[in-house]
Amino acid sequence: GDGKVTAEVAAYLEAGTVVGIDNSEEMIALANENFPSHLYPNLSFQQQDARELPFCREFNVVFSNAVLHWVLDHGPVLKGIYRALKPGGRVVVQMGGKGNAARVVEAVNEIMNQNEWQGYFDKFSFPYGFYSPEEYEPWLRDAGFNVVSLELKPKDMVHENVKNFKGWFRTTWLPYLHRVPEESWEAFIDVVTETYLRINPPDREGKI
Repeated sequence: GDGKVTAEVAAYLEAGTVVGIDNSEEMIALANENFPSHLYPNLSFQQQDARELPFCREFNVVFSNAVLHWVLDHGPVLKGIYRALKPGGRVVVQMGGKGNAARVVEAVNEIMNQNEWQGYFDKFSFPYGFYSPEEYEPWLRDAGFNVVSLELKPKDMVHENVKNFKGWFRTTWLPYLHRVPEESWEAFIDVVTETYLRINPPDREGKI
């Protein structure tokens, strides 16, 4: 962000206790390595399941960015966040919403139904929680929140070239890749990319 936002965030971090959580042991280890407690005594990281938050009236703000679409049932998450907040606290969350990456999902679904790949996806179900504001607002109110703003913001993701598109798929679509033997990952990514580009060809600059 700009200098003003950076200064505000820095001041908040210095003034209060900040706890970061993640369900991945590896990510918690990485965070602790980059932000050691002896240098950041008010900052800590804990391995936690977002659906089982252990906090009670401990925080003024809960913030989440590009995380909760990995969780299907948001009811327990929202109730846990509400419990974690002090009276008058605020929550700001951002995540993939309804229709997110719909054209990529269309291409992947086509590949999953082909004979070569079909066996790997037996009983596979859509792994992301992409919801609309109409679906989400009742869950917020049921958890106890007063909803100030709730929006679905369409935004195109632009990849500079095919290589970047494949890199994004490789690092983001893990629930699909983990169904396929690792030695076949690149072949799967190649065929998904070819299928996607057949429906959505690059622009004049080669961007996807």
